[in-house]
Amino acid sequence: MVDQDFSLFLSAQNLLSFLKSSILLVEMFLRRKHAQKDDPEQRDSKVSELRAAIGPLSGRSSKYCTDACLRRYLEARNWNVDKAKKMLEETLKWRSTYKPEEIRWHEVAHEGETGKASRANFHDLQGRTVLIMRPGMQNSTSAEGNIRHLVYLLENAIMNLAEGQEQMSWLIDFTGFSLNTSVPIKTARDSIYILQGHYPERLAVAFLYNPPKIFEAFYKATRYFLDSKTVEKVKFVYPKNKDSVELMKTYFDVENLPSEFGGTGTLKYDHEEFSRLMAQDDVKTAKFWGVDEKHHHIANGNGHSVAEVAPQPALVAQQAS
Repeated sequence: MVDQDFSLFLSAQNLLSFLKSSILLVEMFLRRKHAQKDDPEQRDSKVSELRAAIGPLSGRSSKYCTDACLRRYLEARNWNVDKAKKMLEETLKWRSTYKPEEIRWHEVAHEGETGKASRANFHDLQGRTVLIMRPGMQNSTSAEGNIRHLVYLLENAIMNLAEGQEQMSWLIDFTGFSLNTSVPIKTARDSIYILQGHYPERLAVAFLYNPPKIFEAFYKATRYFLDSKTVEKVKFVYPKNKDSVELMKTYFDVENLPSEFGGTGTLKYDHEEFSRLMAQDDVKTAKFWGVDEKHHHIANGNGHSVAEVAPQPALVAQQAS
């Protein structure tokens, strides 16, 4: 009986030693994996590997695929070259058909008349471009219009990033938000698909300011389409909440931050003034991408010009899935 008990004791000890060894091996593997990802030489090697994998590029695809761009795709796929390559190739295919760099403000200006989404005239404390969104001012039921407007603002925000910056911040004010002003789930889903699939690692942080209770159900329905990294970047903040106020101070200068978001600044959207700024930016965008403005527009029946027809994001999403 003593021998049997001793044998069981040794077996338990062996099992415990095995478990400890296994845990140590796993920890060593994770540390090594983390160290490889954080090692500059390893990252540069991965970038070179990805560039070789996607092969020769030309035109706008070549201009798009900077080293910083490749790093973002690698980061989005945990530095797995094969997965990053697939993701990047899907983006290049989407950009070649949807042509986001060719969207011009006058084509989407009607979507922005109420100021439901715009680029702020200030930056966060890291010098990042800030997009302000006010879903309570939704003025359109057009899925395509809403998505093209969003894509235009994303491209514009990227064009206005300071040198060395790759990400932007979002401020989302839910004042006036209701079921009547919310976009359909499908539109939200298609927007998320484009944001995650074609603008990886562009979002630094998104502040959801004073969301109503009804939004919680809406968020729960859409967050399952978000990856875990994106979910971590979403911050819920509330007025007259000490923790929220302190959190906002770590990201923004309160003198610049509009009072709607707990700061002392003033948020006043002037559609005409914003349109003038966007028209100036459109010139810079065309020059950057080498777009011939005389040929990339076609006239519609009302005498205005619109972008050449491109597949709707929903269709592109279906094709890529």
